[in-house]
Amino acid sequence: MDSRVDHAVDQLKSGGVRMTPQRYAILQYLMESHDHPTADEIYRALSPQYPSLSVATVYNNLKVFIDAGLVREHTYGDDSSRFDADLSDHYHAICTKCGTMVDFEHPPIKDVEEAATASTGFSVFGHRMEVYGLCPTCKTMHA
Repeated sequence: MDSRVDHAVDQLKSGGVRMTPQRYAILQYLMESHDHPTADEIYRALSPQYPSLSVATVYNNLKVFIDAGLVREHTYGDDSSRFDADLSDHYHAICTKCGTMVDFEHPPIKDVEEAATASTGFSVFGHRMEVYGLCPTCKTMHA
């Protein structure tokens, strides 16, 4: 079993959250996913194994995971939220045609946070950066 999943389960249980098979499956799917799925994508992936699973159950469990600090919700315009269990400092490339979101590594840009603090007086606690373009699939179809 994935030690990240084990650790997350322990954290939830210590917070009084009961682990159901569906909740475990959603958490494991998120921890193993690298493509920032939407709630609907999670539902479609897991519903064959869990016929009683509903989209509402997926949303409710995602809220539990967000509140527990295990998952981040990314919202971009009117598109569906995407969910990310990778809490490390990382950035995203987003396809403007299909909405695909891919992580890319870059050293954290701390000087932007420092500049924001200096010019605004805000106590900055983080930032997010994304770049936009066409993913390889959409770029091929667009050409």
